[in-house]
Amino acid sequence: MEATLAFPLLVGIIATALFFDFLNGLHDAANSIATIVSTRVLRPQYAVLWAAFFNFIAFMFFGLHVAETLGTGIIDPSIVDASVIFAALLGAIVWNIVTWIFGIPSSSSHALVGGLIGAGLAKVGVSSIVWLGVFKTAGAIVMSPLIGFVLALFLVLAVTWLFVRQTPFAVDRTFRILQFFSASLYSLGHGGNDAQKTMGIIAILLYSQGYGGGSFHVPLWVVLSCQTAMALGTLFGGWRIVHTMGSKITRLNPMQGFCAETGGALTLFAATWLGIPVSTTHTITGAIIGVGAARRVSAVRWGIAGNIVIAWIITLPAAAAISALSYWGMQLFQ
Repeated sequence: MEATLAFPLLVGIIATALFFDFLNGLHDAANSIATIVSTRVLRPQYAVLWAAFFNFIAFMFFGLHVAETLGTGIIDPSIVDASVIFAALLGAIVWNIVTWIFGIPSSSSHALVGGLIGAGLAKVGVSSIVWLGVFKTAGAIVMSPLIGFVLALFLVLAVTWLFVRQTPFAVDRTFRILQFFSASLYSLGHGGNDAQKTMGIIAILLYSQGYGGGSFHVPLWVVLSCQTAMALGTLFGGWRIVHTMGSKITRLNPMQGFCAETGGALTLFAATWLGIPVSTTHTITGAIIGVGAARRVSAVRWGIAGNIVIAWIITLPAAAAISALSYWGMQLFQ
């Protein structure tokens, strides 16, 4: 397909990708604000403004390693065309909408990875898969919540020891202030890791259509467009998922909220610098469970946590199946 002939379709698919990024912000706003809202440090309408701002400026602090992984490290770039990208986006978007309707904090990131895998399999077969990138992403499904859990658990224990002589009122007042800082860090990590996934999708599409200047790279306008779309999505919030993340798993006070956000943020920073597309949903859920478990094991509602884990497991194959069906459907009309 010639680049000049593909331009109207290219514009439409880029718009679809930005819509996915908007949904990502909408769906994953809970990750950034659930703890600061559930501890009543900020009202929801102010919390989303706070999170959206830090979502947007995240590109100033991180490289584009995650975008490169999504663009070239999941399926073979040579098989990518408009149909593959559109099918991948459809798989991710449909699954995001389904999980948002039911208030399930699934992973937008893994939905997109699943969409790419499904479209690649539908077009070429198993040879389309870049297994190193897939294994790295699959490993992150396990490791990111586990690292978030451990960091948050140790942070709670350390903070409890440091403030053991303080009154509960003084501790609460201190961490109400510190939660502004930890929520900012988490929103930076969310914007830095998640928005880059859509950047990678758009960049590989441009490259496949001859608009990449001969080599894969992410243009500045793509970076700014993706950060803006994600920030706007965050502004619209994701209140169904906020309720699940902020109160159903375990109840949090400001000190615990600070520890969960900080543990999650540190995990996201490390993954983003390493170019690993992790799930912000998985990360903050692991951190919240770690905080609850530090108090006592029974403080965590393990049944709800188990349902969330099941949603994690089925996200990638579900999005892949929707994507593959979308690709085959498109071929019927060509």
